[in-house]
Amino acid sequence: MTSKDTSVNVHYKVGKWLPSDQDVLDAWSAKIAAKAEEDTGPLLPSVQRLKNLIETDAKAYMFFSQMFQEVPESKKTSPSGKPQIRDYEHMLRLFNTIMTHAPEFNESGLVGFPFNAILDWSMANVGGWAGFLDEKVDTHLRDMLNEWAVFLQSPESTLVLSDDPKSGWFGADAKKAMPTFAEDFICDPSLPHYGFKSWDDFFTRRFREGVRPIAAPEDDAIVVNACESAPYRVARGVKLRDQFWIKAQRYALQFMLDNDPYADRFDGATVYQAFLSALSYHRWHAPVSGRVVKTRRIDGTYYSEILPEGLDPAGPNESQGYIAEVATRALIFIEADNPDIGLMCFVAIGMAEVSTCDVTVYEGQHVRKGDEIGMFHFGGSTHCLVFQPGVDIDFDLHGQDPGLNSTNILVNQRIATVGPRR
Repeated sequence: MTSKDTSVNVHYKVGKWLPSDQDVLDAWSAKIAAKAEEDTGPLLPSVQRLKNLIETDAKAYMFFSQMFQEVPESKKTSPSGKPQIRDYEHMLRLFNTIMTHAPEFNESGLVGFPFNAILDWSMANVGGWAGFLDEKVDTHLRDMLNEWAVFLQSPESTLVLSDDPKSGWFGADAKKAMPTFAEDFICDPSLPHYGFKSWDDFFTRRFREGVRPIAAPEDDAIVVNACESAPYRVARGVKLRDQFWIKAQRYALQFMLDNDPYADRFDGATVYQAFLSALSYHRWHAPVSGRVVKTRRIDGTYYSEILPEGLDPAGPNESQGYIAEVATRALIFIEADNPDIGLMCFVAIGMAEVSTCDVTVYEGQHVRKGDEIGMFHFGGSTHCLVFQPGVDIDFDLHGQDPGLNSTNILVNQRIATVGPRR
């Protein structure tokens, strides 16, 4: 981190989704802006459809006008003093440029939320608050992000999987950050791009057998970490309905579980939430052994953040409790083999453009603790484990307090022990 503007930069490094060095982010922004200024061709199809919505739907036009107009004059520059986005047309041109770029490596943190970086100030006012909660807007954002995902799954996206010493994912700086990459992950360093066929293929890489051993595989009282993730919060006695949009961001299970018929069984639940970082492993694993009784994918918001938190430039890091109720997410209900656990739910929650929740198990399938159950495409995000009231669960967060300054607990490590049901 540079010595200047530390009061702003401190949140940029959470999860390494944006650089801790503001100069790096400024250089990236300048490069994207320059390319956007040169781009006078037609917009990509999904970006054009978003433009059509803005210019033909009264509410969308109002939202996307207000969200830039409502940025205070004193804040019409980036946190480091650089020019901010002018209007929705400028925003669309920047989106259009990003759509054919995969994130490069940088030792101070990659620009892992590029769309979020464009929307930083506009997310944190009333126009942005209303606009990014609008279903039509979210439908078009989903369409655009899906189109970007197609690029990230194409061979063209492997350009950043190079040995460039600074920006390549197999360059000197990246190897310093991930020194045991070839030993940890299934790959072949003798092949181009280590054998990865796309950026998405690289980002959803698998660990080699035995790299992340399962804690107490035969002891059903031990709950393991479902993701390579850092503890964010532990909440007990969680209500079905609560004011999740206020600064305290209390969980509201009815909305988190999208009014699922199983939701009533969790009134008074315990919720554990943890977040993934940009350099993390991004697949999900079963925290307990049991039978998958239901899976669901819920379309939701992408850039909605809680207004009291204000600017959150590294993505909705400080809105993780809030987005558990409104963001795109997936639910996997598991009836644990251990009756002291009973029915529990894994909730995968998308943050900003990291919102592709891919469930890889099916209803009726029996999973063993540590089995893969799904993944995030392009990135990490946040997730929750929800346990019914009456489950006597004692969490082991490996000597740290939950919060934005916590560090990763390895996937499949023990995070809790369950005692006899009360």
